[in-house]
Amino acid sequence: MLSTIYILWLRQIKRYIRSKSRIIGSLGQPILFLLALGYGFGPVFQQAGKGNYINFLVPGVVGMGIIFTAIFSGIEVIWDRQFGFLKETLVAPVSRYNIMVGRTLGGATVAVMQGVVVFLLSLFTGFHPVSWAVMPLVLVVMFLVAILFTALGTAIASRLEDMQGFQLIMNFLVMPLFFLSGSLFPLGESGQGVIGTIAKFDPLSYGIDAMRGLLVGGYHFGLGTDITVLSLITVVFVLIGGYLFSKIEI
Repeated sequence: MLSTIYILWLRQIKRYIRSKSRIIGSLGQPILFLLALGYGFGPVFQQAGKGNYINFLVPGVVGMGIIFTAIFSGIEVIWDRQFGFLKETLVAPVSRYNIMVGRTLGGATVAVMQGVVVFLLSLFTGFHPVSWAVMPLVLVVMFLVAILFTALGTAIASRLEDMQGFQLIMNFLVMPLFFLSGSLFPLGESGQGVIGTIAKFDPLSYGIDAMRGLLVGGYHFGLGTDITVLSLITVVFVLIGGYLFSKIEI
């Protein structure tokens, strides 16, 4: 069991490291958001009395780097199915749930690595965390978010036959989850409105809130609530992803 999980975890990481174009390409959007929004809306944000917009924005952009990479790692199930690797894996005398867990942990590790790279790049934009001592806890939050969305990607990919539905997933699931999570704007004033209500049902909201509170101070939901909700939803999605993955027909 553990050897299977380890092998699949290691395979996901090696695939990521070897794909230099993927690493560079996946950094384009976070860097664009940091530069265009960070410096573009910074003066407006400061005039509104909200402080440094770069400090506010960075946790959201780090979250972006994580969820996009995590979802892509889950969607790789379709790619592996089309090229036959998934069949070779599934016929092995091991539990499909263990295979799913190994792939999910590998994809989540890759997503966290991507998030760390985005975080390090953000330091060159003038971002400074309130304390470096909280970084281990920030990594825990990042890993919870990564596992959640890798499992979600796996669950979705388990029901798709090819990549044609991928654009639909991006437009109607991933992008709304990101934009409605409070990554780009504070939820304080809109907490009682439509956006604030929707954000409460967006699992990414709790991950962004936890990272923002740890890195720059100030929570919307509270760290205890963030960790509890993230942990519960992560367990649910891992179970759902494992069930749907076990039903894949090859």
